[in-house]
Amino acid sequence: MMKQFSYRHTKEAELIENMEEAELFTFGGYNEAETEKTGFSNYSYWNSTLHAFFKNRIAFGLLVLLMLLLAFTFIQPYLPGQYDPNLIINDTSGMQFRNIPPGKQFILGTNSIGQDLWARIWSGTRTSLFIGLSVALAEAVIGITVGVIWGYVRKADFILTEIYNIIDNIPNTIILILISYILKPSIKTLIFAMCLTGWIQMARFIRNQILIIRDRDYNVASRCLGTPTSRIIVKNLLPYLVSVIMLRMALTIPAAIGNEVFITYIGLGLPVNIPSLGNLINEGRALITSPALRYQLVYPTIILSFVTISFYIIGNAFSDAADPKNHL
Repeated sequence: MMKQFSYRHTKEAELIENMEEAELFTFGGYNEAETEKTGFSNYSYWNSTLHAFFKNRIAFGLLVLLMLLLAFTFIQPYLPGQYDPNLIINDTSGMQFRNIPPGKQFILGTNSIGQDLWARIWSGTRTSLFIGLSVALAEAVIGITVGVIWGYVRKADFILTEIYNIIDNIPNTIILILISYILKPSIKTLIFAMCLTGWIQMARFIRNQILIIRDRDYNVASRCLGTPTSRIIVKNLLPYLVSVIMLRMALTIPAAIGNEVFITYIGLGLPVNIPSLGNLINEGRALITSPALRYQLVYPTIILSFVTISFYIIGNAFSDAADPKNHL
């Protein structure tokens, strides 16, 4: 009897142990949707870049102000009560409103021939920003194209290096002066003169960066697998250079505006009927010795300083944000 009870007890214990093992060790099954999730990453380069940029409150604030300023330069002519920037305003007796200080009728005053300084400053800002953005875009397109070919195509290295040595040894100021002197003064002339040699620095910078990453393992593997050269450049090389390209472009804009101011300062810039920050500063500097008329120099200088400083800070901040090493 005792043997039968012991046997039954042993069987029950084994059954309980098997049930516990069955509960602990069961097949999970295969779920294809769950398997796909394990290899998924929601990382986005541009989302991460913008997230890092927005953390810099100073740069983000300056970007907002700069965008508002740019928008206002286009909106301002359509606001009520605005004067044409080239209109010479006369009073009821036919006399010009010359050198009227800032007040209710003229927000920023008038210049020496009775033109509204408020309208001329915003028109000049629009002109100077257009020149700066056009030069930056043209130099980026030409400089990146030549720089990639210069750095990636070995056979082109010697020829492009010699071209660079020739152009780089010619002072940029001389080129600006000669082109502005030979051609008719206009916005197109200034853009052409600045782009004629400005792209060379961008091309050299891109070339040096391409040489550093050209023969890395993933690029060599891509070439061995037969990947087209254009795809290697677009997919493997250029994304690595986004941060430095954006920085160079951001610094080119204030440099182009500064060149426009310089060319106008020496009398070879835009004609007076095309308002620009260069024209306004050139007109205002002649009045710097008169305390009552210094506002004609101060206001365009403030706008110019804000634009150049903003582009410098924003360019550096975006360059740091675009660097993958700073991404989470």
